[in-house]
Amino acid sequence: MTNPERKSWSQDYSEWFHKVIAEVPIYDTRYPVKGTGVWMPFGYKIRREVLRIIRDELEKTGHEEVLFPLLIPDYLLSKESEHIRNFEDEVYWVTHGGKTPLEVKLALRPTSETAMYPMFKLWINAYSDLPLRIFQIVNVFRYETKATRPMIRVREVSTFKEAHTAHATREEAEEQERIGVEVYSKIFERLKIPFLRTIRPDWDKFPGAERSVAFDTVMPDGRVLQIGTVHFLGQGFARAFDIKYMKSDGNYEYVWQTCYGISERAIAALISVHGDDHGLVLPSEVAPVQVVVIPIVYKGREEEVLKRCKEVSEILERSGLRVSVDDRKDITPGNKYYTWEMKGTPVRIEIGPRDIDSNTAVLVRRDTLKKTPVNMEMLVEEVRKLLDHIDEELAKRSKEWMSSKVRGAETIDQAKDELDTRGGIVELNWCGKTNCGEELEKTIDARILGVPFDEHDIENPPSGAKCAGCGGAANKKIRVARSY
Repeated sequence: MTNPERKSWSQDYSEWFHKVIAEVPIYDTRYPVKGTGVWMPFGYKIRREVLRIIRDELEKTGHEEVLFPLLIPDYLLSKESEHIRNFEDEVYWVTHGGKTPLEVKLALRPTSETAMYPMFKLWINAYSDLPLRIFQIVNVFRYETKATRPMIRVREVSTFKEAHTAHATREEAEEQERIGVEVYSKIFERLKIPFLRTIRPDWDKFPGAERSVAFDTVMPDGRVLQIGTVHFLGQGFARAFDIKYMKSDGNYEYVWQTCYGISERAIAALISVHGDDHGLVLPSEVAPVQVVVIPIVYKGREEEVLKRCKEVSEILERSGLRVSVDDRKDITPGNKYYTWEMKGTPVRIEIGPRDIDSNTAVLVRRDTLKKTPVNMEMLVEEVRKLLDHIDEELAKRSKEWMSSKVRGAETIDQAKDELDTRGGIVELNWCGKTNCGEELEKTIDARILGVPFDEHDIENPPSGAKCAGCGGAANKKIRVARSY
């Protein structure tokens, strides 16, 4: 059993995160607009591989990719009253074209329901037009007034995947909600990011939704990060935008809808939950370079070593792996190790004159830095086996970490003490009343994440159990955490 407790880097996680994204580099925060940043080449490659996984899982389940305009007229944004009421303080407005005032103010999309659904009204007429499942990956803009954090709390969300669906019946939409939850589960499982699925309380739902299911993970500092959400919208937006279909009896019915989103927070979690003192530790599926080959050169045999390294690279590339040979001449092997460990490359291969003489190579796994000599005839097979084993260990380690950070408490004082000293998620008995929940959040100085989406995750309170908030009869368990 691996030890789920983190190394010393987690003691100053914020400093570690900023150092890693700057030194790799992944994301440059020095762009002169607060809450924005620049994806650097290596970071962009990680982003591209994450988006490939997201697209793959969505397209497997019948979602088709689209691209909508960035600008939304103010009269559309205000169509669904609850939705705009919750976003109105965060909207960026375009009021001029050059020096000319616009007749209609235009919003930079904070999210795209109000941009998409007028088009749904045009596209959906008959039952045969349903179900409709689309998604897009775009930038969204929200005027974040709290302290910004790269990828986690930003004003320009530069990697926002939003899916939107429409269905003929409530039952079909609820089934789509379940499918959306499973799609996200598979995405995070492929990223080896641990998660809990929680139904948000009524006061913390997506604006305009009947129900919101959130995916939360625990970061190295013990705070919780929401990394994805799936929303059952019901018919609220359909009524606001008059989205109907004709039934077989000739009557019209409003459609039932869902939507769900993921942002670059998922990439922040990917970076954070697997990292260590040396930098990134990347699952092989998203690593821009899966294998790096390092020549260990000795005077008089330089060309021979470099030739063997390039041969190894070509063999591995032909097998479908992403490989790089670090043949820089002005850098010591130790400095090369530092570079590629910081970048999180899963496997390093070291080849020197002795390896050539013995027809071997040395494999170094990034997660443990353990070295293993292998015969050249078995190289491809051994590298692939090692990549699979590293991925399995990353998933196992991250799940153990998550499990160690979820604990129960009986009272508010116990919950506060747990969150103050260890962070993570605390489970409490609750009466289910909104006023009690909101007061409980203030008292603990934490967020109620909600009740488990998976009922088997937590047993309901026993008969006679008391609510940790008001002392009344408890009928459910809630999760409470300090969050970003």
